[in-house]
Amino acid sequence: MRLEELTPAWLAGVLGRPVDALDVAQVGTGQIGTCFRLRAAGGSPETVLVKLPPPDPAARDMMAGAYRGEVRFYQLLADTVTVRTPACHLAEVADDSGDFVLVLEDLAPAAQGDQIAGCSVDQARDAVVNLAGLHGPRWSDPSLLDIDTLTLNGPDEIALLLEMYGPTTELFLDGLGDLVAPADAAVLRACVDAIGPWLLGRTERFGLVHGDYRLDNLLFPPDGGPGVVAVDWQTLSLALPARDLAYFLGTSLRVADRRAHERDLVAAYHHALASYGVADYSLDDCWDDYVFALIQGPLVSVFGCAYGTRTERGDRMFAAMVERSCAAIRDLGTLDLPELAAR
Repeated sequence: MRLEELTPAWLAGVLGRPVDALDVAQVGTGQIGTCFRLRAAGGSPETVLVKLPPPDPAARDMMAGAYRGEVRFYQLLADTVTVRTPACHLAEVADDSGDFVLVLEDLAPAAQGDQIAGCSVDQARDAVVNLAGLHGPRWSDPSLLDIDTLTLNGPDEIALLLEMYGPTTELFLDGLGDLVAPADAAVLRACVDAIGPWLLGRTERFGLVHGDYRLDNLLFPPDGGPGVVAVDWQTLSLALPARDLAYFLGTSLRVADRRAHERDLVAAYHHALASYGVADYSLDDCWDDYVFALIQGPLVSVFGCAYGTRTERGDRMFAAMVERSCAAIRDLGTLDLPELAAR
């Protein structure tokens, strides 16, 4: 779908009510897609957000898998979990290209989290309880494998990532330079040796994993109360659920706050999981998975920075994420775990 097709008649068909006129304004920079706020006038004035692929066909098709994954989430999965997400009015994707359209609830004036500044402990608690609403309802559900965009990665699927991770880490360190402290650079390089057993470890537990559950992809109520909403589902996969938990707490809380409150926050997440009927998974198991999964922070940060569009804010953001997640890995001894240290 293209920008010129966003007409009053089209939106009326989507919403099922009259739309007399339409104001269209782009939202964000549109690096891996384009997002527009549509303000309708007519039977029920309101605003919605429309996500479309970028105009360039090559860029569209390169990201086709990510677009299809997000559409499948809204088509097939959002109603089966309780994680808070925008209401979806329309979700369509082409079978043979990256052409797609999503029409979503406009959550303004909810405020996007700030990855550089970090979040409060109360915001973190709201976010991890919400995250349990993604993981708990479909915990280790084999029927998830029936969805065409979801698989459990094995040795063949991760071979390319293993080949790329070391060089990408060096590219990341060269690019950020003095923004990364020597102690953090050492942790990043040590993660390269651990990534193989880490990627293949703990496959006995799996679930829906957002993959990039962090502050920039969360919208918080403007009154400061609970009710965080998760957006941007293009990195959805099947993996160890604690990867989302460790990635969020390890990159989003300031180091002192994480050290003081992470036990309580992991317990809040685990309590919420139990409310969805997740059994035979003790708090000790959850904590151990959290410690193991902390490598998700360096992994996503390194690839996101090295192959994304470089900006000053982006560099500072990834530097903050790496500083926080490397501190957590050192504090909790992730790289000393037997399954990662014995290599």
